[in-house]
Order: sequence, then C-alpha cells, then structure tokens
Amino acid sequence: MSGLFITLEGGDGVGKSTQAALLTEWLESQGRTVVRTREPGGTDAGVEIREIVLHHRGDIAPRAEALLYAADRAHHVATLVRPALERGEVVVQDRYIDSSVAYQGAGRVLGGDEVRDLSLWATEGLLPDLTILLDLDETAARARLDTSRTRYDRLEAERSEFHARVRAAFLELAAGEPERFLVVDASRPIDEIAADIRQRLDGRV
Repeated sequence: MSGLFITLEGGDGVGKSTQAALLTEWLESQGRTVVRTREPGGTDAGVEIREIVLHHRGDIAPRAEALLYAADRAHHVATLVRPALERGEVVVQDRYIDSSVAYQGAGRVLGGDEVRDLSLWATEGLLPDLTILLDLDETAARARLDTSRTRYDRLEAERSEFHARVRAAFLELAAGEPERFLVVDASRPIDEIAADIRQRLDGRV
C-alpha cells in the first residue's frame, strides 16, 4: 500500500482530537489527501458499536467488550482504512489496536497478548506506520476531562487505578516498538507537541 497510516494513542483527556486536527491541517497543506477517523465509530456500523461499548447502561463483560472493539476494528479497516491506504491517502486515526491492548488487556486485566492477537486477526495484521503516544499523568488527564465533560463514558468513569494501568501499558508498548512510536509529553503546549509530530513526519510526506 502506498498510503500512510498514523494513529494517535493515549489516555482520555490527553489531547488526541486536538493534535489529530492540527496534523490533518498540516498534511493537507503538504498536498496530501487525508482521511481522519476514529475507533470506535469510524463507520456507520461503528457508531452503533461505539454507543454500546461506551454508553450502554449496565455492565458489559470484559471479554464481550474486547470482542465488540475487535468487531468495530475489523469492519473499519476493511471498509475505510485499507481502501484509503491503497489509494495512497494518509489515514489519521484516533485510537487503534494499542488502545485495546491498554484498556482491555491491562485496564480490564484480560492480557495484552491475547487482545493484540485478536485485533491482528480482525485487521489481517495491519499496523500503523507511526503511532503518536500522547503521554500524561492520569490525574492531570482527569482534571482536563473534568473541565470539558458533562458526562463520562464507561471507560472515562473508571477509577484512577484503571487509568494508571492503561498509561503504564501504553508506555510499555512504546518501549517495545520505538521505531513505530513517537512518545510526546502531553503536558507541553499544544503548538510544541504539533511541531514534534511534524518533525517526525517531515520527509515521509
């Protein structure tokens, strides 16, 4: 495939949406066609899955939750992401496999390897060219959410211990694949973070 697949990862409240928007604007200024999307919810079917996994009243069994995310991912990659990459476009995506490994594998304590294998099967092994990890202490991230949310989704509402496990899992993933990950201190000014991301991509676009 001739396209470029970029994902943004990190805990809730770290600024992924802001950086995705700035990155999309910059890429388009470089003459690239950009598909900006997210998981879950990047397709019509994904919107319905997103409503179930994030806003369903009552409990969802952890394994069922992991399978729902994998189902969304399988459909999303097959119908939107892979076709865009085959057309030579840039996909900028909010969350992907690493989020499932962190949230369901570590947060729900299902085991990261099993969750990763499930998603790799669902996506026929598709991995990003670059994963931008916006890293922020979970307490600071929660403070940001408190100023921007009228209600929390099912994952945002989890206890601080859950979010600490998620952050640690993200950092472990990045340490294991330094060639794929760019880890950025998300407590820094927005423009500085955006500049770091552009520097990493300069020459590839």
